Amino acid sequence: MKLATLRRNGAPEDTFAALIEGDAAFELSGFADVGSFLGAPEEARLDSLDSAVDFGTAIPLSEADYAPLIVNPAKVYCIGLNYRNHIAEVGKEEPEFPTVFTKFASSLTGANDGIEIPAEDHRIDWEGELAVIIGEPGRRIPEAEAHQHIAGYAVSNDVSMRGYQGRTTEWTQGKCWDAASPLGPWLVSAADFAHGAKITTRVNGEVVQEDSTADLVFSPAALVAYLSVFNELRPGDVILTGTPAGVALGRRNEAGRHPWLKAGDVLETSIESLGTSRNVFS
Repeated sequence: MKLATLRRNGAPEDTFAALIEGDAAFELSGFADVGSFLGAPEEARLDSLDSAVDFGTAIPLSEADYAPLIVNPAKVYCIGLNYRNHIAEVGKEEPEFPTVFTKFASSLTGANDGIEIPAEDHRIDWEGELAVIIGEPGRRIPEAEAHQHIAGYAVSNDVSMRGYQGRTTEWTQGKCWDAASPLGPWLVSAADFAHGAKITTRVNGEVVQEDSTADLVFSPAALVAYLSVFNELRPGDVILTGTPAGVALGRRNEAGRHPWLKAGDVLETSIESLGTSRNVFS
C-alpha cells in the first residue's frame, strides 16, 4: 500500500491524505495528511480506503502536488553516523549507541518543493536517508516487536547547513532549518518494503551517494526500540535513519573545495520501491 499527502490547488494549508494506486491518487476523505490517517481508528481507516477506491476521483500522479508526507509530526528524530561507510568517510568510530538529534515539523518540505539556500550559510550538504513512519503507539518497545509499530517507510533527505552544524558539537542548529528536508513522495507500507533496498542520491544527474540500507549500524527496529525508551512513539512520528557515504563534507573538487549545493542545483533522492524526491535549490 502507498499513501501520500497532497495539496489541493497549490494551497499550502489545504492538504489531504491520498491512496496511490498505479499512476493515480485517490483522496482519503476526512484526513488532512497521512499522519492523521495513521492515528485514526482502524475502522475509520478501512472505510476511507474502501470509499477512495470505490467512489473517489482519480488524480494523475503527473499532476500531484506533494506536501510533506507527515504535515505536523509530534516528533522528528534523526540519527547520525549510522552507515558504516559514512562513519569511515568522516573518520569516526562506530558508535555504541545511536547518535540522536531532532528536527521540527516546520523543517519538512514536499518531495518536489524548492529549497532556499539561506543567506547565513553557504555550506549546504545532501544526505539521502530512509525515513521510518510510526503507525502504532508504544513506549519501551522490545526490538523484536518493533515491526508492529512501523507503518511504513519513505524517502527523505537531511539537507544540512554545515556551517551552523559545525559551530558546536551539538548538530541540531545545522539540521532544523525551515522547509529544508524533503519527506516523500509517499509512504510504502512495511509489508511492501524490502530491507536492503538501494538508496541513491544525485546532484544535477550525477550519482553522489549509492548504497544499501543493509549497511545501517542500527536497524529501524533497533531505533524504534531505543527511541521509545525515553518517549512514547505515536502514529505519524518520523525517524530519519542516517545517510551513507558520499556527502559533500567528505568530498573535494578539482580546486580542493567541498562541492556544496548552490542555487540552481537539482537534488534527487531515490530508494528502491519508495520513489524519488526532486528538489531544486534557489
